[in-house]
Amino acid sequence: MKKFQRRTIVTLSALAAALAGLGVASQVIGASTAAPAAAAPAAAYSPLPGMPPLVDPKNVYGSIASSNMSAVVKDHLRRVYVPNLRSNDVYVIDQDSLKVVDKFKVGSGPQHVVPSWDLRTLWVANNAERTDKGSLTPIDPLTGKPGKEVPVDDPYNMYYTPDGKSAIVVAEARHRLDFRDPKTMAVQYSIDTPQCGGINHADFSNDGRYAMFTCEFDGTIAKIDLVGRKVDGYLKLQMPAKRFAESGPVGGPANEICSVKKGMPQDIRISPDGKKFFIADMDADGVHIVDGATLKEIGFIQTGVGAHGLYPSRDGKKLYVANRGTHRIHGKPKGKGSVSVIDFATEKVVSNWPIPGGGSPDMGNVSADGKYLWLSGRFDDVVYRIDTNSGDVAKVKVGQEPHGLTVWPQPGRYSLGHTGNLR
Repeated sequence: MKKFQRRTIVTLSALAAALAGLGVASQVIGASTAAPAAAAPAAAYSPLPGMPPLVDPKNVYGSIASSNMSAVVKDHLRRVYVPNLRSNDVYVIDQDSLKVVDKFKVGSGPQHVVPSWDLRTLWVANNAERTDKGSLTPIDPLTGKPGKEVPVDDPYNMYYTPDGKSAIVVAEARHRLDFRDPKTMAVQYSIDTPQCGGINHADFSNDGRYAMFTCEFDGTIAKIDLVGRKVDGYLKLQMPAKRFAESGPVGGPANEICSVKKGMPQDIRISPDGKKFFIADMDADGVHIVDGATLKEIGFIQTGVGAHGLYPSRDGKKLYVANRGTHRIHGKPKGKGSVSVIDFATEKVVSNWPIPGGGSPDMGNVSADGKYLWLSGRFDDVVYRIDTNSGDVAKVKVGQEPHGLTVWPQPGRYSLGHTGNLR
């Protein structure tokens, strides 16, 4: 989430199913006590023309296991690329030594480092907030060095159509998705999203025919028809009765009355079976579950204060939730940051790892071998390397306000963008 003033915009809201199970499980902090809600039956699998079909249509994450490294990335450096929003630079961390081995200036307001669809380039999205000076900086993953910036309007984030024909620049301030040539970044066409204030993060259906984008400042999500090139509908997300208090201990209980009327949805990831979408909400302190076919909310899982980033494990069985530790857009250091681990099959929290001494885990990804979760510490000017077996945390000092870091290389056949949503 970038530093952007919240706005009130009238939304077209679809009816949402009533929520159940918002309490805290007796043995597991933050988990819903209700059984996982059933999604609508999936239609026959018919991938978008030109899209590499899933190896297993019933497992979206079947190609991101540690053994599935593409030949394209075999000589790429094992690095973590960290965009620092306020210092306008990128720090480069060696994954093995945990040392900063390089740093270089980029454009104004770097938000995310985005792997290209063909895995050959890492793009730094410099959105130059409140100006028209946005740009993309290419990084060669063979050398770790930046290339010449490409002027691009308001690139807060970037994704790719599943067929690889377009890069999707998320022009958040413009309420717009700009589809561009993935090599030259020339504009192909745009889709306006007028009722999606704060459009920022996305994931794609298993057949690649539609995408779900979160609308941070409207408390909604937008379903985008990639074939018809239009908005297919909006859904206002439901707020829980209670959430976590920032003043209380990490881990709960979730006993603060939730008085806000709309949430602040952040990252979004699809379920392994391709039927549901999990949406982190920074005001609701948890993860909404939405049926993709019907665009209806069917569940909610409480996790921790300021639920923000979502990352599947390498075996596709777990979902790591970065809880940023605050409900505020501009937080303070040493907040109530933690990481929750959701079991996809049961839709329950099975582990909760506080950041020792407090912190602000934000965006990142999982290492290629699945042993570590790397996250930026947004308000603490550090990067966290979290052991996915024990939850132990190591810290690396970086620039000012690190945001959407990427861990590279990663397994998978192609990238859908963000900090490495590979398939």
